[in-house]
Amino acid sequence: MSVVWHDLECGAYVEDLPVWRALAASCGDPVLEVGAGTGRVTIELARAGHSVTALDSDEQLLRELAERAHGLDVATVVADARSFALGRRFALCIVPMQTIQLLGGTEGRTAFLRCAREHLLDRGAIAIALADQLDLFEVTPGGPSPLPDICEIDGVVYSSRPTAVRAEGDGFELERERQVVTSSGQVSAQIDRIHLDRLGVEQLEREAATAGLSPRGLTQIPATEEHVGTEVVMLGA
Repeated sequence: MSVVWHDLECGAYVEDLPVWRALAASCGDPVLEVGAGTGRVTIELARAGHSVTALDSDEQLLRELAERAHGLDVATVVADARSFALGRRFALCIVPMQTIQLLGGTEGRTAFLRCAREHLLDRGAIAIALADQLDLFEVTPGGPSPLPDICEIDGVVYSSRPTAVRAEGDGFELERERQVVTSSGQVSAQIDRIHLDRLGVEQLEREAATAGLSPRGLTQIPATEEHVGTEVVMLGA
């Protein structure tokens, strides 16, 4: 089931792909993607001729990625982004879609940054997407509601509807209602919530400095009607 929801909620996002393609072409191979999921970015880069290692903590997502990447130069690794040891080094490490904001605050991010630095080739780079501002909202009874993401698989309809983005302490809570309608008409629903750490460019660069990394500039990914704009922070040893 995690594959269905990951694809439904993340798989259609394409606005960042030109940035990752350009960085891979500039930095060279091999490439490490952290938080690869089912391969939205990994497969795009591999189809462009790059050698990519896809890292994620969800074995089911990576199993699906491996099937989709059959015949491409792709390796998968099930590991925690804060404590991986791969025994090889990379020209480029990319961290798309605010994955850096899922690592549990400064301690988790710093642990990741140290791991990533240890896996860089000389003159290698780390590219991290983050969103420091989100548009807050909450669906109320009778009020306007964002359209759901919907797909049908083998007669079963899956729907995921954003219901809230709330400020929550040191971050944001993203809430969705996930609904499943079977071919016989049975309906089930659950609420899914994700916490994103609040994180700006300057704070990330300060944390990177403690891991022996220095700033190498910023790249912008534009906003869309469905997604906030993000900044890609470039770091190097």
